[in-house]
Amino acid sequence: MNKTTQTVESAATGGAFHIEDIYPLIDGGRFPVKRIVGERVEVWADIYRDGHDVVAAALAWRRESDREWRREPMTAQDNDRWIGSFVPDAPGRYVYAIEAWTDEFATWRHGFELKQKAGADLTLDALEGAGMLTKAQSGGHAAAAIILRQCEDFLQSGEVAPLLTEELKDAMAASQLRPDLTRSPLYPFVADRPRARNGAWYEMVPRSQGKIPGQHGTFGDSIDRLPDIAAMGFDVIYLTPIHPIGHTNRKGRNNAVTAAEGDPGSPYAIGSAEGGHDAVHPELGTLQDFRDFVAACKQHDMEVALDFAVQCSPDHPWLKEHPQWFRRRPDGSMRYAENPPKKYEDIVNPDFSSPDAGALWDALRDVVRFWIDQGVRIFRVDNPHTKPFRFWEWLIHDIQLLHPDVIFLAEAFTRPKLMKGLAKLGFTQSYTYFTWRTQKWELEQYLIELTSYPERDYYRPNFFVNTPDILPYHLQGGESWMFKSRVALAATLSSSYGIYNGFELLEHEPIPGREEYLDSEKYEIKVRDWDRPDNIKPYIRDLNRARRENTALLQTSQLRFIPVDDGNVIAFVKESINQTNSVVVAIALSGDVHEFWLALGDIQVGMAGDRRHVGAVENIMTGERHPLDWGGIRLRIDPARDPALLFRCLA
Repeated sequence: MNKTTQTVESAATGGAFHIEDIYPLIDGGRFPVKRIVGERVEVWADIYRDGHDVVAAALAWRRESDREWRREPMTAQDNDRWIGSFVPDAPGRYVYAIEAWTDEFATWRHGFELKQKAGADLTLDALEGAGMLTKAQSGGHAAAAIILRQCEDFLQSGEVAPLLTEELKDAMAASQLRPDLTRSPLYPFVADRPRARNGAWYEMVPRSQGKIPGQHGTFGDSIDRLPDIAAMGFDVIYLTPIHPIGHTNRKGRNNAVTAAEGDPGSPYAIGSAEGGHDAVHPELGTLQDFRDFVAACKQHDMEVALDFAVQCSPDHPWLKEHPQWFRRRPDGSMRYAENPPKKYEDIVNPDFSSPDAGALWDALRDVVRFWIDQGVRIFRVDNPHTKPFRFWEWLIHDIQLLHPDVIFLAEAFTRPKLMKGLAKLGFTQSYTYFTWRTQKWELEQYLIELTSYPERDYYRPNFFVNTPDILPYHLQGGESWMFKSRVALAATLSSSYGIYNGFELLEHEPIPGREEYLDSEKYEIKVRDWDRPDNIKPYIRDLNRARRENTALLQTSQLRFIPVDDGNVIAFVKESINQTNSVVVAIALSGDVHEFWLALGDIQVGMAGDRRHVGAVENIMTGERHPLDWGGIRLRIDPARDPALLFRCLA
């Protein structure tokens, strides 16, 4: 075994280094840590060995598919804690490891200097140090030249000074043998593009983007809507399924078991004689029309996210082509989908326990590849917690090896550990419980959980204020201030958030007693007046503009809550990753007028080494500046006008 690749296990037999308490790690390295390309990745570890020899350490890292390692030195802090960092320069999957070894020349030099101060005879010690120079390996031409020159100076002069220079110490550190080099296990991490961490999502149902009541919308109609959506400042257009819809057991309006003539059915009942997951619904247009839609979104600086729902209508071509992929009941009938007490008679689920499950996996992977070829780079995965975790881990890994820029959002409203498990195994972003968090204490508690270690290193939250399936009770009153408060909370607490179309129009009619929309467009085509009075599009536009102009709002982990003596006002400060931007936010959680004192005296801004206390704040929406008085500022929120205040911090 090459000495430079000696493992922890083999080194242990000869007095290994201990490399422990490593950060960042997820479950001991079982799952990858998530970072953003171009940003510095800090790694900490405790490194020590027996004795008093000088220890050296390096951070080794590479792309998962590469052979060559890149290395950055680690520096010792207090109590054997070492810190190193590197910057991934491209999206993709990486591994890193920590290497430690004895710096024999530095150990000799340290001992020599101690003996020199004590007045000891150093003749043999000097010869010992010079002998080390003759055993140095190639650390590069510059290092070799320094070693040769210093060795010659010592031999010619007999003076020890040439052996004690800093440049020789550095040259030997790069060139000497490392017989006891110890490497930790390899630990995975993923470097994603920035959209993986931040984005404003707009969810739309393409068939409802038309202008004529009762007429099916098209991709062309959806293109016509893009200027309006772009003007609100959204980054991602998320489409509900665009595939052919089955006829067998088609659902009627409001989820009626029997469809009436002309009912379009649920877009989640995927597949008909016109095709399956790799086809588009004929009434929406052609595949070329979809490509045109993707291109039009790009012209507006927006991306397309496609719904990936692993479920089929009874009319899906796979049921005839691959009947072994589906489970039947004892009487031979097809087993339709259920989530008791809910029943989905128009949907059947593939059987992942089928003897032919490997072919099913490949087919689903090929569906994702197909849409990648059409220009899609974001997939919102429907109910991933109902499919095998090992399948998702394989699929995401396989896709991202060839397409490291692809993003997967897990739509899973389920038990917390299942949601976190999906995030660990590879989902880029995750839905959250924000939709139901309304009280100050529960919002604070939930955000502290999401921004603490280790969740902050693998769970990227996406705060949706509503969805086609969920009309939260707090929106059912239709109060403008509440809609504004909820979208402000989502847009400022989380770096990724989303709304479902109609939110900007304050749509709020529920099925009585339930958190579901009455006359849901999951089962019918809607035509809206997107400019009708009392819409909140300008408010959403201003929020998204504030996000784009303040990078502190485009990340989630650097968040700190500020105590406010009002149970219905939540306040917090966020700081950008590079520490160049800090924003303070205060949002009303009730419709009353609120007056309160916001203490900012202990908040510091600025880059490391030049941190200063906040001296003033600037209202992001109005541009007004307010100096701090006695370390804070008195504020007033009138939710009828605006339930949120956003301030940029100034030193």
